[in-house]
Amino acid sequence: MKLKRVVVTGLGAITPLGNNVPDYWNALLNGVSGSAKITHFDASEFKTQFACEVKDFNVKDHLDRKEARKLDPYAQYGMVASDEAIKDSGIDLEAIDSDRAGVIWASGIGGLDTFTNEVSNFAKSGGAPRFSPFFIPKMIADIAAGHISIKYGLRGPNYATVSACASSAHSMGDAFNLIRLGKADFFVCGGSEAAVTEAGVGGFNAMHAISVRNDDPSTASRPFDKDRDGFVLGEGGGALIFEELEHAKARGAKIYAEIVGCGMTADAHHMTAPHPEGRGAMMSMKHALEDGEIDLNDVDHINTHGTSTPVGDIAEPKAIVNLFGDHAYKININSTKSMTGHLLGAAGAAEAIATILAVKHDRIPPTINHFTDDPQIDGKLNFTFGDKAIEREVNVAVSNTFGFGGHNASLAFKKYNGQ
Repeated sequence: MKLKRVVVTGLGAITPLGNNVPDYWNALLNGVSGSAKITHFDASEFKTQFACEVKDFNVKDHLDRKEARKLDPYAQYGMVASDEAIKDSGIDLEAIDSDRAGVIWASGIGGLDTFTNEVSNFAKSGGAPRFSPFFIPKMIADIAAGHISIKYGLRGPNYATVSACASSAHSMGDAFNLIRLGKADFFVCGGSEAAVTEAGVGGFNAMHAISVRNDDPSTASRPFDKDRDGFVLGEGGGALIFEELEHAKARGAKIYAEIVGCGMTADAHHMTAPHPEGRGAMMSMKHALEDGEIDLNDVDHINTHGTSTPVGDIAEPKAIVNLFGDHAYKININSTKSMTGHLLGAAGAAEAIATILAVKHDRIPPTINHFTDDPQIDGKLNFTFGDKAIEREVNVAVSNTFGFGGHNASLAFKKYNGQ
């Protein structure tokens, strides 16, 4: 069968850099750090006392009080980001076949804030089983997908993808595949996360996974820098509207870019560490480009997973060099996590938005907070270090997202040529 083409027609974001796509994109272009002292709880006794929190967010500005109290913050972020994306797409939901419009929404953890609060309250009660009737439906990782479909009456495929930090990349990959196979015309996809909680920070501290640079939070996320000491925990959500090309053209939709390929692999190596040579990452990118029939030499930009961890930041550049050979040095590589921190299950969506806008506007956000080259990382690679975006024609770009458990997903986007 001839596969259908899929385009991106709407974007929505709530991030540590801004609570909508224009603010988020502008902050990325200007090298703004979203990292600061934690305000969600008293972190004074924690090894890490900072994070990339969503700022100036009042859920009552977006949802009515009764609706909001039924949602964990991760689902609130998902609802708000999805609403922006749907409005941005200009779709008339009354005019489409809602049986062919679906939602695939991701979260790596789900309602961690709800779980933490409910269990804490139970412990404080001395064992009295007093739990909220909303405990389970607020906590489960699939509930945001359900709420989005209910709000907009989308009756097509509806589920959640959970693969740690690769979760929302997998949601987009699934939406892409279902549309091009003719199973649906329109998807809300992406993901959200709200893990800046006592349990989230404490758990990642126990793993020695996050930075402890409490004296200088704004420079703590240092992808590819010799002195990096772990990622900076972030939160938020990213929503994308994926649409079958002819469906989009028939309604005169604006088109940001075309998604042409998706690669999914496993490291099969370690619970939390990537394959040391980046084999899974390399194959993930390779599959995405083969899927889109893209020549390796046509790739202009890669938004890396680039978390600022000691091991991960070595493996991914190796994967890029091993796959692209000499062309690797002509690619503008960046890590937007240097500014947003790591949004865990929402990272893939937030970074795909940045990658798509780079393709649309021919501007690549920088990788901030680089101070010292790491001799273990190929110094000939162009990591777009600095504090301002660079201008470059971007016809093809790849967004990488890798998760604990060895889950890898790469998405390939291409400039839409109007045909």
